[in-house]
Amino acid sequence: MCAAVLDVIDKGSATATHATPLLFVHGAFHGAWCWDDHFLDYFADRGYHAVALNLRGHGGSPLPSPINELSVFDYVGDVSAVADRLPVAPVAIGHSMGGFVVQKYLAVHPAPAAVLVASAPPTGIAPATLRVARRHWRQSMRTRSFSRPLDFFAAPGVSRSTFYHSATPDEIVEACTSRLGPESARVLYRDLLFRHLAQPKSVTAPVLVLGAELDGFFTPREVAATAKAYRTEPVMFPGMGHNMMLERGWESVADHIDRWLTAKLR
Repeated sequence: MCAAVLDVIDKGSATATHATPLLFVHGAFHGAWCWDDHFLDYFADRGYHAVALNLRGHGGSPLPSPINELSVFDYVGDVSAVADRLPVAPVAIGHSMGGFVVQKYLAVHPAPAAVLVASAPPTGIAPATLRVARRHWRQSMRTRSFSRPLDFFAAPGVSRSTFYHSATPDEIVEACTSRLGPESARVLYRDLLFRHLAQPKSVTAPVLVLGAELDGFFTPREVAATAKAYRTEPVMFPGMGHNMMLERGWESVADHIDRWLTAKLR
């Protein structure tokens, strides 16, 4: 557990219509800001208590040890610590690596529901990592991608093709890339590759699985496999890249989550 209090962005309050809080978990290199640009206000305005945390070493959250020593269990502990501070167990909503963290959290913590947004599959990210490395092999050779993965993922062209699609306005891509921060190489290149994979059979909460047609990281087939593992069907959004909460058309993603939660949490 992280001894110091984690940094969170907290908006809205519970209402009779939406009594269950929402806990948003960001992906690799990102922070709570990726939810704050659009999603937190959207859900707060609709009567939800919406909370986004910064995992340790991200945003304003403390870094108690070198970032490359952090494990996926540290991140699961962060989610648990923030969830425990809420009045009732929250709906856990995770993006990309944060979706994997949510899957690990769900295997050992009760939750009323969960949403996986362009999430890493329960079987890990080895195929996706190889695809991205092959696509940008020149940048991979020029950067210290294994010890400082941010050097690679923030490199010119890599951020756009991984997190967005070709038609995304430059200002959106540049605003995201400028806010990317360091990430744990241990989490990306050990835990999520082969060491500590998810356990869908241990998860009892209903799970909504959302994917992006033009995701530069996870393919539609991988999204479908994730949904199958959680005994559901995927919902794919056309014309969107990996950062579905920041892409143009993010409202359609938020609308779908809102409708699904309203139906599931009656």
